[in-house]
Amino acid sequence: MHRRPRHAATCAALAALLSSCSATPDAAAPAGGGQGDAASGAQAAHADHAPPQDPQGAGHAGDGPGHGHHAGHGPGHGHGAGPLVHRFERAEDWVPAFEGPERDAWQKPAEVVAAMRIAPGMRVADLGAGTGYFLPHLSRAVGPAGAVVGLDIEQDMVRYMTERAARERLANVTARQVRPDDPGLEAGSVDRILVVDTWHHIPDRPAYAAKLKAALRPDGAVVVVDFTEAASHGPPKDHRIPAETVAAELRAGGLSPEIVPEDLPEQYIVVGRRAGAAR
Repeated sequence: MHRRPRHAATCAALAALLSSCSATPDAAAPAGGGQGDAASGAQAAHADHAPPQDPQGAGHAGDGPGHGHHAGHGPGHGHGAGPLVHRFERAEDWVPAFEGPERDAWQKPAEVVAAMRIAPGMRVADLGAGTGYFLPHLSRAVGPAGAVVGLDIEQDMVRYMTERAARERLANVTARQVRPDDPGLEAGSVDRILVVDTWHHIPDRPAYAAKLKAALRPDGAVVVVDFTEAASHGPPKDHRIPAETVAAELRAGGLSPEIVPEDLPEQYIVVGRRAGAAR
């Protein structure tokens, strides 16, 4: 495990270009998965970059399980290859890759949720939630008085999350389908928005960040978790985004960004807050 150095949130010129990364292309999807067109995804799954789980290479080797997202880089934010497009139309095909215990070792969900500073009673959105890997963790964090909504562009992922919430008795969890270019959240409706292994799939990210900002309550925050350039998991090199670029895109959307210290072995965390929100 390596500890990333602390970065100042107020540094000028945060618009760093996309860094190099693994040249390993995505593996073939599991049977029934497949890839779709760019219009099919801007909410990729959290495991979007987990290693393949079967010996045939199914399950996204270089870019792990995801929720079919665009990896598009909006106007003025091109980083080489353009949108990274995956479809995840049959949720059960992705469960072994998204939910395997080996993911816990590098995703470290408890540490991610701790970095979100969730208080009981908060309303939290998990954007690009896939099979709902983070939903039990978020459910416990907000408590019985809080609420968690899992958002994904794939209807079958939404179906799976809904069934999971019932099966695991997550009474404060719901799920719904959203459009690739819109999180579908009402203005001032959530305290936290979690975006794990997904940001690099979203087209025109500054515009999308502005929509996320509009959805936040006064002390709200967007928490982006994605892969470092040195990570052994993650998307192909043309699609990795440095933490500094994520911060710049959140700032362009009207949020105040901070690259936070963490102990994740493969990833960074960038928190974007509404101006004046408590830290």
